[in-house]
Amino acid sequence: MALFSWEKIIDPPQTGRTEKPRLTGLTMVIDKGLPIGQTRDWLALTASYVDLVKLTFGTSALYPKPVLAAKIQLLREQGIGVFPGGTLLEAAVLQGKAIPFLDHGRELGFDFLEVSDGSIAMSPAVRRGLIQEAKKRGFRVLTEVGKKKPGTGLSPREMRAQLALDLEEGADFVIIEGRESGKGAGIYDESGEIDPDGLENLLASAPWDRIIWEAPLKKQQLLFIKRFGPNVNLGNIPPGEVLALEALRLGLRGDTLLPE
Repeated sequence: MALFSWEKIIDPPQTGRTEKPRLTGLTMVIDKGLPIGQTRDWLALTASYVDLVKLTFGTSALYPKPVLAAKIQLLREQGIGVFPGGTLLEAAVLQGKAIPFLDHGRELGFDFLEVSDGSIAMSPAVRRGLIQEAKKRGFRVLTEVGKKKPGTGLSPREMRAQLALDLEEGADFVIIEGRESGKGAGIYDESGEIDPDGLENLLASAPWDRIIWEAPLKKQQLLFIKRFGPNVNLGNIPPGEVLALEALRLGLRGDTLLPE
């Protein structure tokens, strides 16, 4: 990957970074409500490094419809997939409106969909049906594994089983829950640490290139980059942290400058 402003002056210390459009090394950004003008300015700086944007929680429901459609179009023109947060679909499931939700999502221009049950109970049949109905409508499907509330989490073995089942049912990628904080949810404890043995248990026979790790904290990003290399899929990255993450992937920060 060329270093734009420093091209032909220095090369990335860490090599092998994939370029867009890519299937590995995805960066998924969590957007909590960037105005469209700020989004345009942000993309002028970061579009080469962003693959997916999640309009998180239920925030997309609060946009004026023309603004939402315009923002989705703006992102997609930069080769960035866009999807509403899984919690919004969970609300639709609770209200018995999942199918209208899918149809309306396509009308708005979303090209990805997240199927999750981080806050609600969802039967395997409902989860499978949502994946299938989304695929029928042309969505690329992301599922999410893990619970948001402390004390309700799945074991690594349970998460691995759900991951394998989702991929078998047609999910393109599986997100491992980490929330926006990276603490006290999914695979993380209250301080944002991950149990190495639990990680390896989760990964047993799992295709790491089909997993997106929610990793909003630098220490989590560093752990996964050191474990899997620069082309690990990372999610819930704040908009202002995209360049810092890319620098970490490329060895342009002290943490990854030198090989271990």
